[in-house]
Order: sequence, then structure tokens, then C-alpha cells
Amino acid sequence: MSFFISEAAAAAGAPAQAQGSPYSLIIMLVVFGLIFYFMILRPQQKRTKEHKKLMDSISKGDEVLTSGGLVGRVSKVSETGYVVIALNDTTEITVKRDFVAAILPKGTMKAI
Repeated sequence: MSFFISEAAAAAGAPAQAQGSPYSLIIMLVVFGLIFYFMILRPQQKRTKEHKKLMDSISKGDEVLTSGGLVGRVSKVSETGYVVIALNDTTEITVKRDFVAAILPKGTMKAI
């Protein structure tokens, strides 16, 4: 029992650890902020910019893939943000321009 008491007394008498400089916290926060920016925000902004460029380049006759998985040919582009897509000769659907995931190369519909 005296063995534990002597350890406690020795620990209490030990000098306190020296604290780091106050700038180390600020530097660490700046480093984490830079990591957050370059790993998360910047790639997301790049993807958003590319998708907006894709939306602006949609024109009549393009073969597109929607986010729902539908493949069709654009038959009409509306100024209000909608696109009419012809899935085959008889079926046309209207989707919001934002839901177009990709513009496919010409002839993709025939290859499917």
C-alpha cells in the first residue's frame, strides 16, 4: 500500500509541462483550413463549374444521359431551363436541364 502512495507523492511533486507557443494553435488551424480547401472545396467548385459548362453546351440533336439513367436525343431546348428528350421515335420526355449527367458521343443510342 505504501508503494502506491509514494508514486502519487512523486507525481504531484513533478514540475508542470511547459506549454507550446501560442502561435502553434494558429498555425495548426491555418494548415487544417488549407487542407480542407484543397481536399474538399476546390474539387467541388471545379465539378460545379464543369457541370454548368455542360448545361450551357446542350443543343438540339445531342445524345444525352440523364441522372436517372435515361438515354435519349435532345429534340428541344427551352430557355426556361427544360429540355425535351426523345427516347425513341414515339416517346418524348421533358426534364430539367440540371438532370442531364453527360453528353454522349454521336451514335451511342444506336450502339445500345
